[in-house]
Amino acid sequence: MNPDALVYIVDDDPHINGALADLLRSVGIASRSFLAAQDFLQAALEDLPGCLVLDVRLRGTNGLDLQEHLKQHGVDMPIIFITAHGDIEMSVRAMKAGAQDFLTKPFRDQVFLDAVSGAIEADRCRRTAVRCGLDLRTRFATLSDREREVMLLAASGLMNKQIAGRIGISEVTIKIHRSKAMRKMAARTFADLVKMVHELGAIAARQEPAFAAPRAVAMPAARMAG
Repeated sequence: MNPDALVYIVDDDPHINGALADLLRSVGIASRSFLAAQDFLQAALEDLPGCLVLDVRLRGTNGLDLQEHLKQHGVDMPIIFITAHGDIEMSVRAMKAGAQDFLTKPFRDQVFLDAVSGAIEADRCRRTAVRCGLDLRTRFATLSDREREVMLLAASGLMNKQIAGRIGISEVTIKIHRSKAMRKMAARTFADLVKMVHELGAIAARQEPAFAAPRAVAMPAARMAG
């Protein structure tokens, strides 16, 4: 199988792991199963859209601690929590920390499959956005300092004449820099260029991690879920 998505399952019950893997396989979704958080952390993550199906109460490091660890280390993967002992406080903590879903065992097969499909699609969209952002930053890096300056001032709403007065060069030269900036940024219209500037600002504010993390680092000392 050459999967286009991959689901990671972490549950210390091998029967649950096997049943969920079989269910996913029945609809053509590939998965990898682990019996402990440490086993998952020691595995290399594939550069594929996917999600993590994570039991809250694990032997050793619990699921909520693993969620926090992944977040701290920039592993941005949708997480679907599953538990037979869920409570409101636990689910609120998980969702506030960014969990995609929280399912209480026993759950219906279709509910689980719907949650996984939604998580995979969310991860696919995130990866696309990150790749677009990387492409945008790559194009921005090709601009000269003056072209960047002119592009940013123009996008802020200043006219060519105003930019020329502020920088101290001719309006004709401003037009040349602006034209070069649009060409290098592959902007078809000035409106496109303005959108790109806004997106670059948003990317800088988010400081997005890379979409693939080849390997997470070791967990700190484990503690059991309460």
